[in-house]
Amino acid sequence: MSAGAAAPRLRDLAELVRAPAALTVPGDVVVGAAAAGRPLNGRTALTAAGAACLYWAGMALNDWADREEDARDRPGRPIPSGRITPDAALATAVSLTVGGLALAAAGGGARALLTRALPLAGTVWAYDLVTKATPLGPPTMAAARALDVLLGAGPGGTRRALPAAALTAAHILAVTRLSRREVAGAEPADAEQAMAATAAVGVAAALPAAPSAGSRAAAAAGAAGYAGWCLRAQLQARREPVPERVQAAVGAGIHGLLPLQAALAARAGAVRAALPLAAALPLARRLSRRVSPT
Repeated sequence: MSAGAAAPRLRDLAELVRAPAALTVPGDVVVGAAAAGRPLNGRTALTAAGAACLYWAGMALNDWADREEDARDRPGRPIPSGRITPDAALATAVSLTVGGLALAAAGGGARALLTRALPLAGTVWAYDLVTKATPLGPPTMAAARALDVLLGAGPGGTRRALPAAALTAAHILAVTRLSRREVAGAEPADAEQAMAATAAVGVAAALPAAPSAGSRAAAAAGAAGYAGWCLRAQLQARREPVPERVQAAVGAGIHGLLPLQAALAARAGAVRAALPLAAALPLARRLSRRVSPT
């Protein structure tokens, strides 16, 4: 930040990092921990907080990297509107990255930092600075969310958490591909591909792998809620593939992670953890009216 520049307002920072969208991040960590059979305790909460900071760092870095494009296509964003300077945005991204790594280390220890958190941070930065505008962009974003799940699983829980990480990645891959059409609008085929991915992920998330009838029922309910929530918006984008509908479908896909996470947590037997994840969806919707998640 240049000398004499005013500190950014909290509301502008919240818009820069798309603050409400981070409500979907702790669920990744919870799903990973539940799948690996790890206790959901204070260390899990620290890990989840670290993952959320890394997510926010990626959002701030995204706006810093896209500041020239946003000046043309999204002049109301914090940087092109002048509410936040490019230097302040970059400093925010660096600070949140360092904070996220520290929290992840506090929650999972040095091994988790080296094998989980650092690769996650590297993937976030690689997406924003290198791969975003290339065909590797959507897979890189999907890999970052899969690493969120594996961060929660810890170094010893990789094998058991891989199915949940793969389903999370498949969902994010579809959402990220569709998000590339937010500004110019989409073709019906773009929405159809997202719908096919949603249906496949929803069916897989509902498969009876949970240890009890109650867990299986909760997983099925979460999977149905996920599929219904995302498919409704994607169908509207298919019928009318204009930017507004595509943006709405992308936003629904971001929020749709919450019922998907609830389903995956329930499949692992963590029904008590699944309930607040599903219940967070109305809050995420309400907050997104104030600060867009996209």
